[in-house]
Amino acid sequence: MARDKFARQSLGAAHRLVKESRVLLVGAGGIGCELLKNLVLTGFGEIHVIDLDTIDLSNLNRQFLFRQEHIKKPKALVAKEVAQKFNPNVKLVAYHANIKDKQFNLEWFSSFNLVFNALDNMEARRHVNKMCLAVDIPLIESGTTGFKGQVQVIKKGTTACYDCTLKTIPISYPVCTIRSTPSQPIHCIVWAKSYLLPELFGVGEDETPDLDQTEDSENAAEIEKLKQEAQALKKIRESMGSDEFAKLVFDKVFKEDIERLAKMEDMWKDKKPPMPLSYDTLEQESSAFDDAVLLAGQRVWSTSENFFVFTDSLARLARRLAEEQAAALKAGQPPPTISFDKDDDDTMDLVAAAGNLRSIIFGIEPKSKFDIKQMAGNIIPAIATTNAMVAGLCVMQSFKVLKGEYARTKWLWLWNGALSTDRLEAPNPECPVCSVAMARVHVDIEKATLNDLVHEILRTKLGYGEEITVLSEAGLVYDPDLEDNLDQKLTDLNIGDANFLLVKDEDDDNPRVDLQLAIEAKKPSDESKSVELVEKDAETFEIPRRPKKEAVTDGVEADDEDGLEVTNGVSVPAQSTGKRKRALDDEDATNNTPAKKLQGPMAAEVAKNSEIHAIVIDEDDGTLLIADDD
Repeated sequence: MARDKFARQSLGAAHRLVKESRVLLVGAGGIGCELLKNLVLTGFGEIHVIDLDTIDLSNLNRQFLFRQEHIKKPKALVAKEVAQKFNPNVKLVAYHANIKDKQFNLEWFSSFNLVFNALDNMEARRHVNKMCLAVDIPLIESGTTGFKGQVQVIKKGTTACYDCTLKTIPISYPVCTIRSTPSQPIHCIVWAKSYLLPELFGVGEDETPDLDQTEDSENAAEIEKLKQEAQALKKIRESMGSDEFAKLVFDKVFKEDIERLAKMEDMWKDKKPPMPLSYDTLEQESSAFDDAVLLAGQRVWSTSENFFVFTDSLARLARRLAEEQAAALKAGQPPPTISFDKDDDDTMDLVAAAGNLRSIIFGIEPKSKFDIKQMAGNIIPAIATTNAMVAGLCVMQSFKVLKGEYARTKWLWLWNGALSTDRLEAPNPECPVCSVAMARVHVDIEKATLNDLVHEILRTKLGYGEEITVLSEAGLVYDPDLEDNLDQKLTDLNIGDANFLLVKDEDDDNPRVDLQLAIEAKKPSDESKSVELVEKDAETFEIPRRPKKEAVTDGVEADDEDGLEVTNGVSVPAQSTGKRKRALDDEDATNNTPAKKLQGPMAAEVAKNSEIHAIVIDEDDGTLLIADDD
């Protein structure tokens, strides 16, 4: 029986499209391993997989292509080697590299029929989204968090892209909060991981140039204090290996610094001041402990147990650093340092114990080592079954994409085991990535100047006037008052292959929408030129004009087609009903439910109470509730 017999029976005519396809999988982690297995077993003809990371011990519980012997090896290369055994008929190509590397340019992206995103960071996701839009290749975006997951099909001009909706910005913590006024366990954990550990065994704060780059005067003052404290720890660091080392460190960070903070009475008017700890007292209380404490990482340690783990991990790290320094000196290499690794028991124990001791000092609830590992390692909860379900849904959507049936694709959510779907949203007209016009330009990178691009492409070919602004990823490169760059080569302006330029039309009367120019380092077909517009219909390519705004009278614009008034930039229904009107489809009109479908617990509440007039936007990132005045 042929290997693909059942695939042919299940897919019908789509099987040929699958077999002849050339797809790219970005990411070989939790979702990536499951997705690669699915693609190989389904019989996709040629699969390219790329991943920058190497395999860690913590990956093995859910990234099933990897085994103990694969630790420290590149994920992409190992995934290819293992997955190839599932189906030798599929062509697999692996890259241990960053998807943002210059070798993965627009021409490379355009060679694929379909791209799958299985990434764990926003920056790389946005890059792949932009590249796929630039070459008009469909993208299937996916992600999971615990028992939740999602799959989104992205097609230029047809569906919303990754950047059409605002994303949650990663949380950062002010230096003053970390140093002086922690109020949550994470503040103490960040202090132990990013301040104490580097000061003792890594690169100190006074050696980090980033600390000098701040415009926040309050933070600047705190950073200066940090540098002063760093100098004190630097002197203590010289005693590493002696019997007094642990006591000197403990007294500095858990007694002397805390006593100084407690004397600043203005800081503690509304809360309890911190209470310093005694080394001698805790040493006596912990004298009977043994290594069994180190193995109890699932429960919260007592104060004396945290003290035991703290001093024990300090001793382990001091011995380790001394051995590594001796070996480096013998080999003529620079002095080594020790940095945090969530899978390194020595550094993990120090961060957990030091973070908990600091929490206890400030009256904050301590955490177990297991919980601290997730927070310190920025671990997003990952469930193998959720990854498997999302990977399966990605492949199901890919069949529709390969057949060009975008109307049948859905936005898919997994919510604690339940699957829900919704129609894919149209592109956001305000999206800074996909709402702009897009064009590709072949550039002879050795001789092309900014003047060639501005005059031959923007003015001669596309018809722009004098009032234009050109911005690179680094900033402004041209406007009517900045013509000094015109004679410079694009390479001198750090504009090269796979870079993007944003062109803004500043004409007051009838401006065009913004234009995003994708640069490709490839010689034009006409050898006499250094730049060439690359479009299927280059002769008729036209950039749309911006829609004209309605005249404003007394702060209120004319009603739009949906009967909305725009007052101070906010759309509200005419007659001040307090509820935004939107055309409902038949199902919405019949059920009398909000036009915007809601997901999760709030959906049931809104459905029960038809008197609640509200708009709920992105429940994961935050809720915007607009209710009736009464």
